[in-house]
Amino acid sequence: MSSKTHSTSQRYLSTRGGSYDFSFEEVVLKGLASDGGLFIPEEIPTLPSDWASNWKDLSFEELAYEIFSLYISPSEIPSADLKTIIHKSYSTFRAKNITPIVTLDKEKNVHLLELFHGPTFAFKDVALQFLGNLFEYFLVRRNEGKEGRNREHLTVIGATSGDTGSAAIYGLRGKKDVSVFIMHPHGKVSAVQEAQMTTVLDANVHNLAVDGTFDDCQDFVKALFADPEINKTHRLAAVNSINWARILAQITYYFHSYFTIIKSESFQPASKIRYVVPTGNFGDILAGYFAKRMGLPAEKLVIATNENDILNRFWRTGSYEKQPVYGKEAEGGIPEDGVKAHEGGVKETLSPAMDILVSSNFERLLWFLAYEVYSSSSDAINQRRAQAGEHVKTWLNDLKSKGGFSVDQKILTAAKVDFESYRVSDEQTLSTIASIFKSANNYVLDPHSAIGVQAAFWSVEGGSEPSTHHISLSTAHPAKFSNAVEEALHFAGGKAYFDDNVLPDEFKGLEDKPKRVSLVKKANGWEGVRKVVIAEVEAELQAAEGGA
Repeated sequence: MSSKTHSTSQRYLSTRGGSYDFSFEEVVLKGLASDGGLFIPEEIPTLPSDWASNWKDLSFEELAYEIFSLYISPSEIPSADLKTIIHKSYSTFRAKNITPIVTLDKEKNVHLLELFHGPTFAFKDVALQFLGNLFEYFLVRRNEGKEGRNREHLTVIGATSGDTGSAAIYGLRGKKDVSVFIMHPHGKVSAVQEAQMTTVLDANVHNLAVDGTFDDCQDFVKALFADPEINKTHRLAAVNSINWARILAQITYYFHSYFTIIKSESFQPASKIRYVVPTGNFGDILAGYFAKRMGLPAEKLVIATNENDILNRFWRTGSYEKQPVYGKEAEGGIPEDGVKAHEGGVKETLSPAMDILVSSNFERLLWFLAYEVYSSSSDAINQRRAQAGEHVKTWLNDLKSKGGFSVDQKILTAAKVDFESYRVSDEQTLSTIASIFKSANNYVLDPHSAIGVQAAFWSVEGGSEPSTHHISLSTAHPAKFSNAVEEALHFAGGKAYFDDNVLPDEFKGLEDKPKRVSLVKKANGWEGVRKVVIAEVEAELQAAEGGA
């Protein structure tokens, strides 16, 4: 795919072949393409020739500005405005350098990239604080001089397996001309996660608890975006990682952590770097893929799944199947073949934010793989893009109608160039939390981060060069998943230790605060959600008129 090194007006296309020629503002506000695909940039920018020297001492905010400027033209967002949006987004973080690194094992060069220092203690804050401020910026600009119903109103709809919901709500609460609707699987998020969402009582925030799985919630979101009826009357916007701005924002911490490590005493000139990412919806690791394609010298991106391991199975077999077929785990996270381990799809695990059967962002990677494998540089570029879109459309149609699809060996080989994969069980997750607590000065991992750390150690043992540094992404604060952490650390005093040493003040008493949430029946389908959304937005607009 062709590259660019300057911020001319970047255009975007859909992974399924349609919806070409959108601007950055259009894809941010639209979220999902009308053909059901996800937006991707027509060109991945390459890094400036002097990036390694000029960027190495930049702050997180300064680095974000340089990276975003490669994708966002000053004609869309003037440079001064972009810097203001970035500062506003990251001034809410508790850590001065936003995403600090902790070394867990000096001998094996295993590090943890802490991404949970934002307002909701999860990595989603890095992207959703930025996205919330982007929404506000675009709306203020569009609504200048407009009154009442003539003002543009954004109806933000999202699905969450736990962390996206609270991060989106904290990024959008109280913002003018925005209504936010977040669906979560009822009873399948942690108590802290649920409280973080449902105790926000701002009038523009609406929590919908669905009696199903995260995948059901995600399906409802996609159905609403594809529905002509609601799209005629409401401007829908996405906060899930289907929104391109989410991926863009997450690219920054790959570069920031790279510079932190190469400046460390343990880094040698010949050392390589691998990033290890606990992966559910594939958005976090996809940002690493874009960083790598831009020119970040990462040797590998390591996928770490829990027992909902559709991605791990794809990298081992080339088949992307909803229904898993395996028996007990073998050493190194490789399951034995031949026995169905759990019927009915998603299995509830100790890492609920990763309890996802279908990884939405995987579609973006499939497009790039198809683009590279099934066409040649001698073909016209529009033809190459359209062909890649057709392949993706065929695969995703098979996923919907048949429950899965398989790719040929050429695609699988191409996928293995940048990625490798491991699967981590609940038992191994608890063991990793306990072992790191013992070996790393009482450091406490949450169950999702523990999955990444276990995969990092397997990668060390699996043949990476001894001088390789592994940066494992820590996606959430351990206090958000107290049950798993207390189960793992029972030897260390259990709940008393947890309350005294792990629980932040912001979480104390959170579950006892007043809550507002509506229960939604899965049986009523996405049409039932549509009724709720339309009614609540109308009530908000009427209230705004009454108070004007």
